[in-house]
Amino acid sequence: MILLQLIYSGIALGMIYAVIAFGYQLTFATSGTLNFGQGEALMLGALVGLSLVGQGVNYWVMIPLVCLFGFLQGALVERVGVRPAIKTRSEFGWIMATIALGIIFRNVAENVWGRDDLPFPSPLPMSPIQLAGANVLPMELLVVVGALAMMLLVELFNRRSIYGKAFVATSADRAAAGLMGINTNLVITLSYALSSLTAAFAGVLIAPLTLTGATMGAVLGLKAFAVAIIGGLSSGTGVIVGGLILGIAETTTGFYISTGYKDVPGLVLLLLVLAVKPAGLFGKTAIKKV
Repeated sequence: MILLQLIYSGIALGMIYAVIAFGYQLTFATSGTLNFGQGEALMLGALVGLSLVGQGVNYWVMIPLVCLFGFLQGALVERVGVRPAIKTRSEFGWIMATIALGIIFRNVAENVWGRDDLPFPSPLPMSPIQLAGANVLPMELLVVVGALAMMLLVELFNRRSIYGKAFVATSADRAAAGLMGINTNLVITLSYALSSLTAAFAGVLIAPLTLTGATMGAVLGLKAFAVAIIGGLSSGTGVIVGGLILGIAETTTGFYISTGYKDVPGLVLLLLVLAVKPAGLFGKTAIKKV
């Protein structure tokens, strides 16, 4: 069944969008800012992973190393680009800073790894398996399981650890959290670190299914932002649903209509959501008391 195969591929693609969009949620919750270099964090994770695998590092050993790299890269972005803008209360400073850092990371990647797209060896067999009457790649199954596992681990971190509780408190009310003795600056740094960690992890998940290169993250990061808006920047369920909708819409449109139009359904949905429910399908509209 071709339709079922397209749905399977769309689910895998959509879960990658959801993981990256989840990273947008992490930073927005604590600081009201977004890392517009999320796509570049994904790209760097994939390329660093490719280099490690090329040096003989096992794929499963490589994953935590890439996650550590993403964590440090995200912390660097917050310290260099976001914190100065927050301190000076610059309304758009963090936007330009994260975009600028993303461009810098992309240029560095082009100089280190070159401009050509590179194949990423798959840790699983590339022959499809039968699932409910349709073929699905083992790597696509790993993408779905890995993406859900990553989001679940971050949620458990937020609910069970002391740092996670500080994270939740800062999300609820940053000023009140600061008065209670919570180092909100550290929490914001941690949110950016976790955001880039999830993006880097997404990079090594999707890399074996596509080509790896310095420009691979630009479109993925932009589409994940659309998913975050569609689902709602305050809803974990929303980003999963939004990611699945966008992923399936792209694969089915690309096959049944034309690959040149596969981006259209998602953008149309984004415009409709912004017009009807600006907070997103599952988002909550914030009410400010004055």
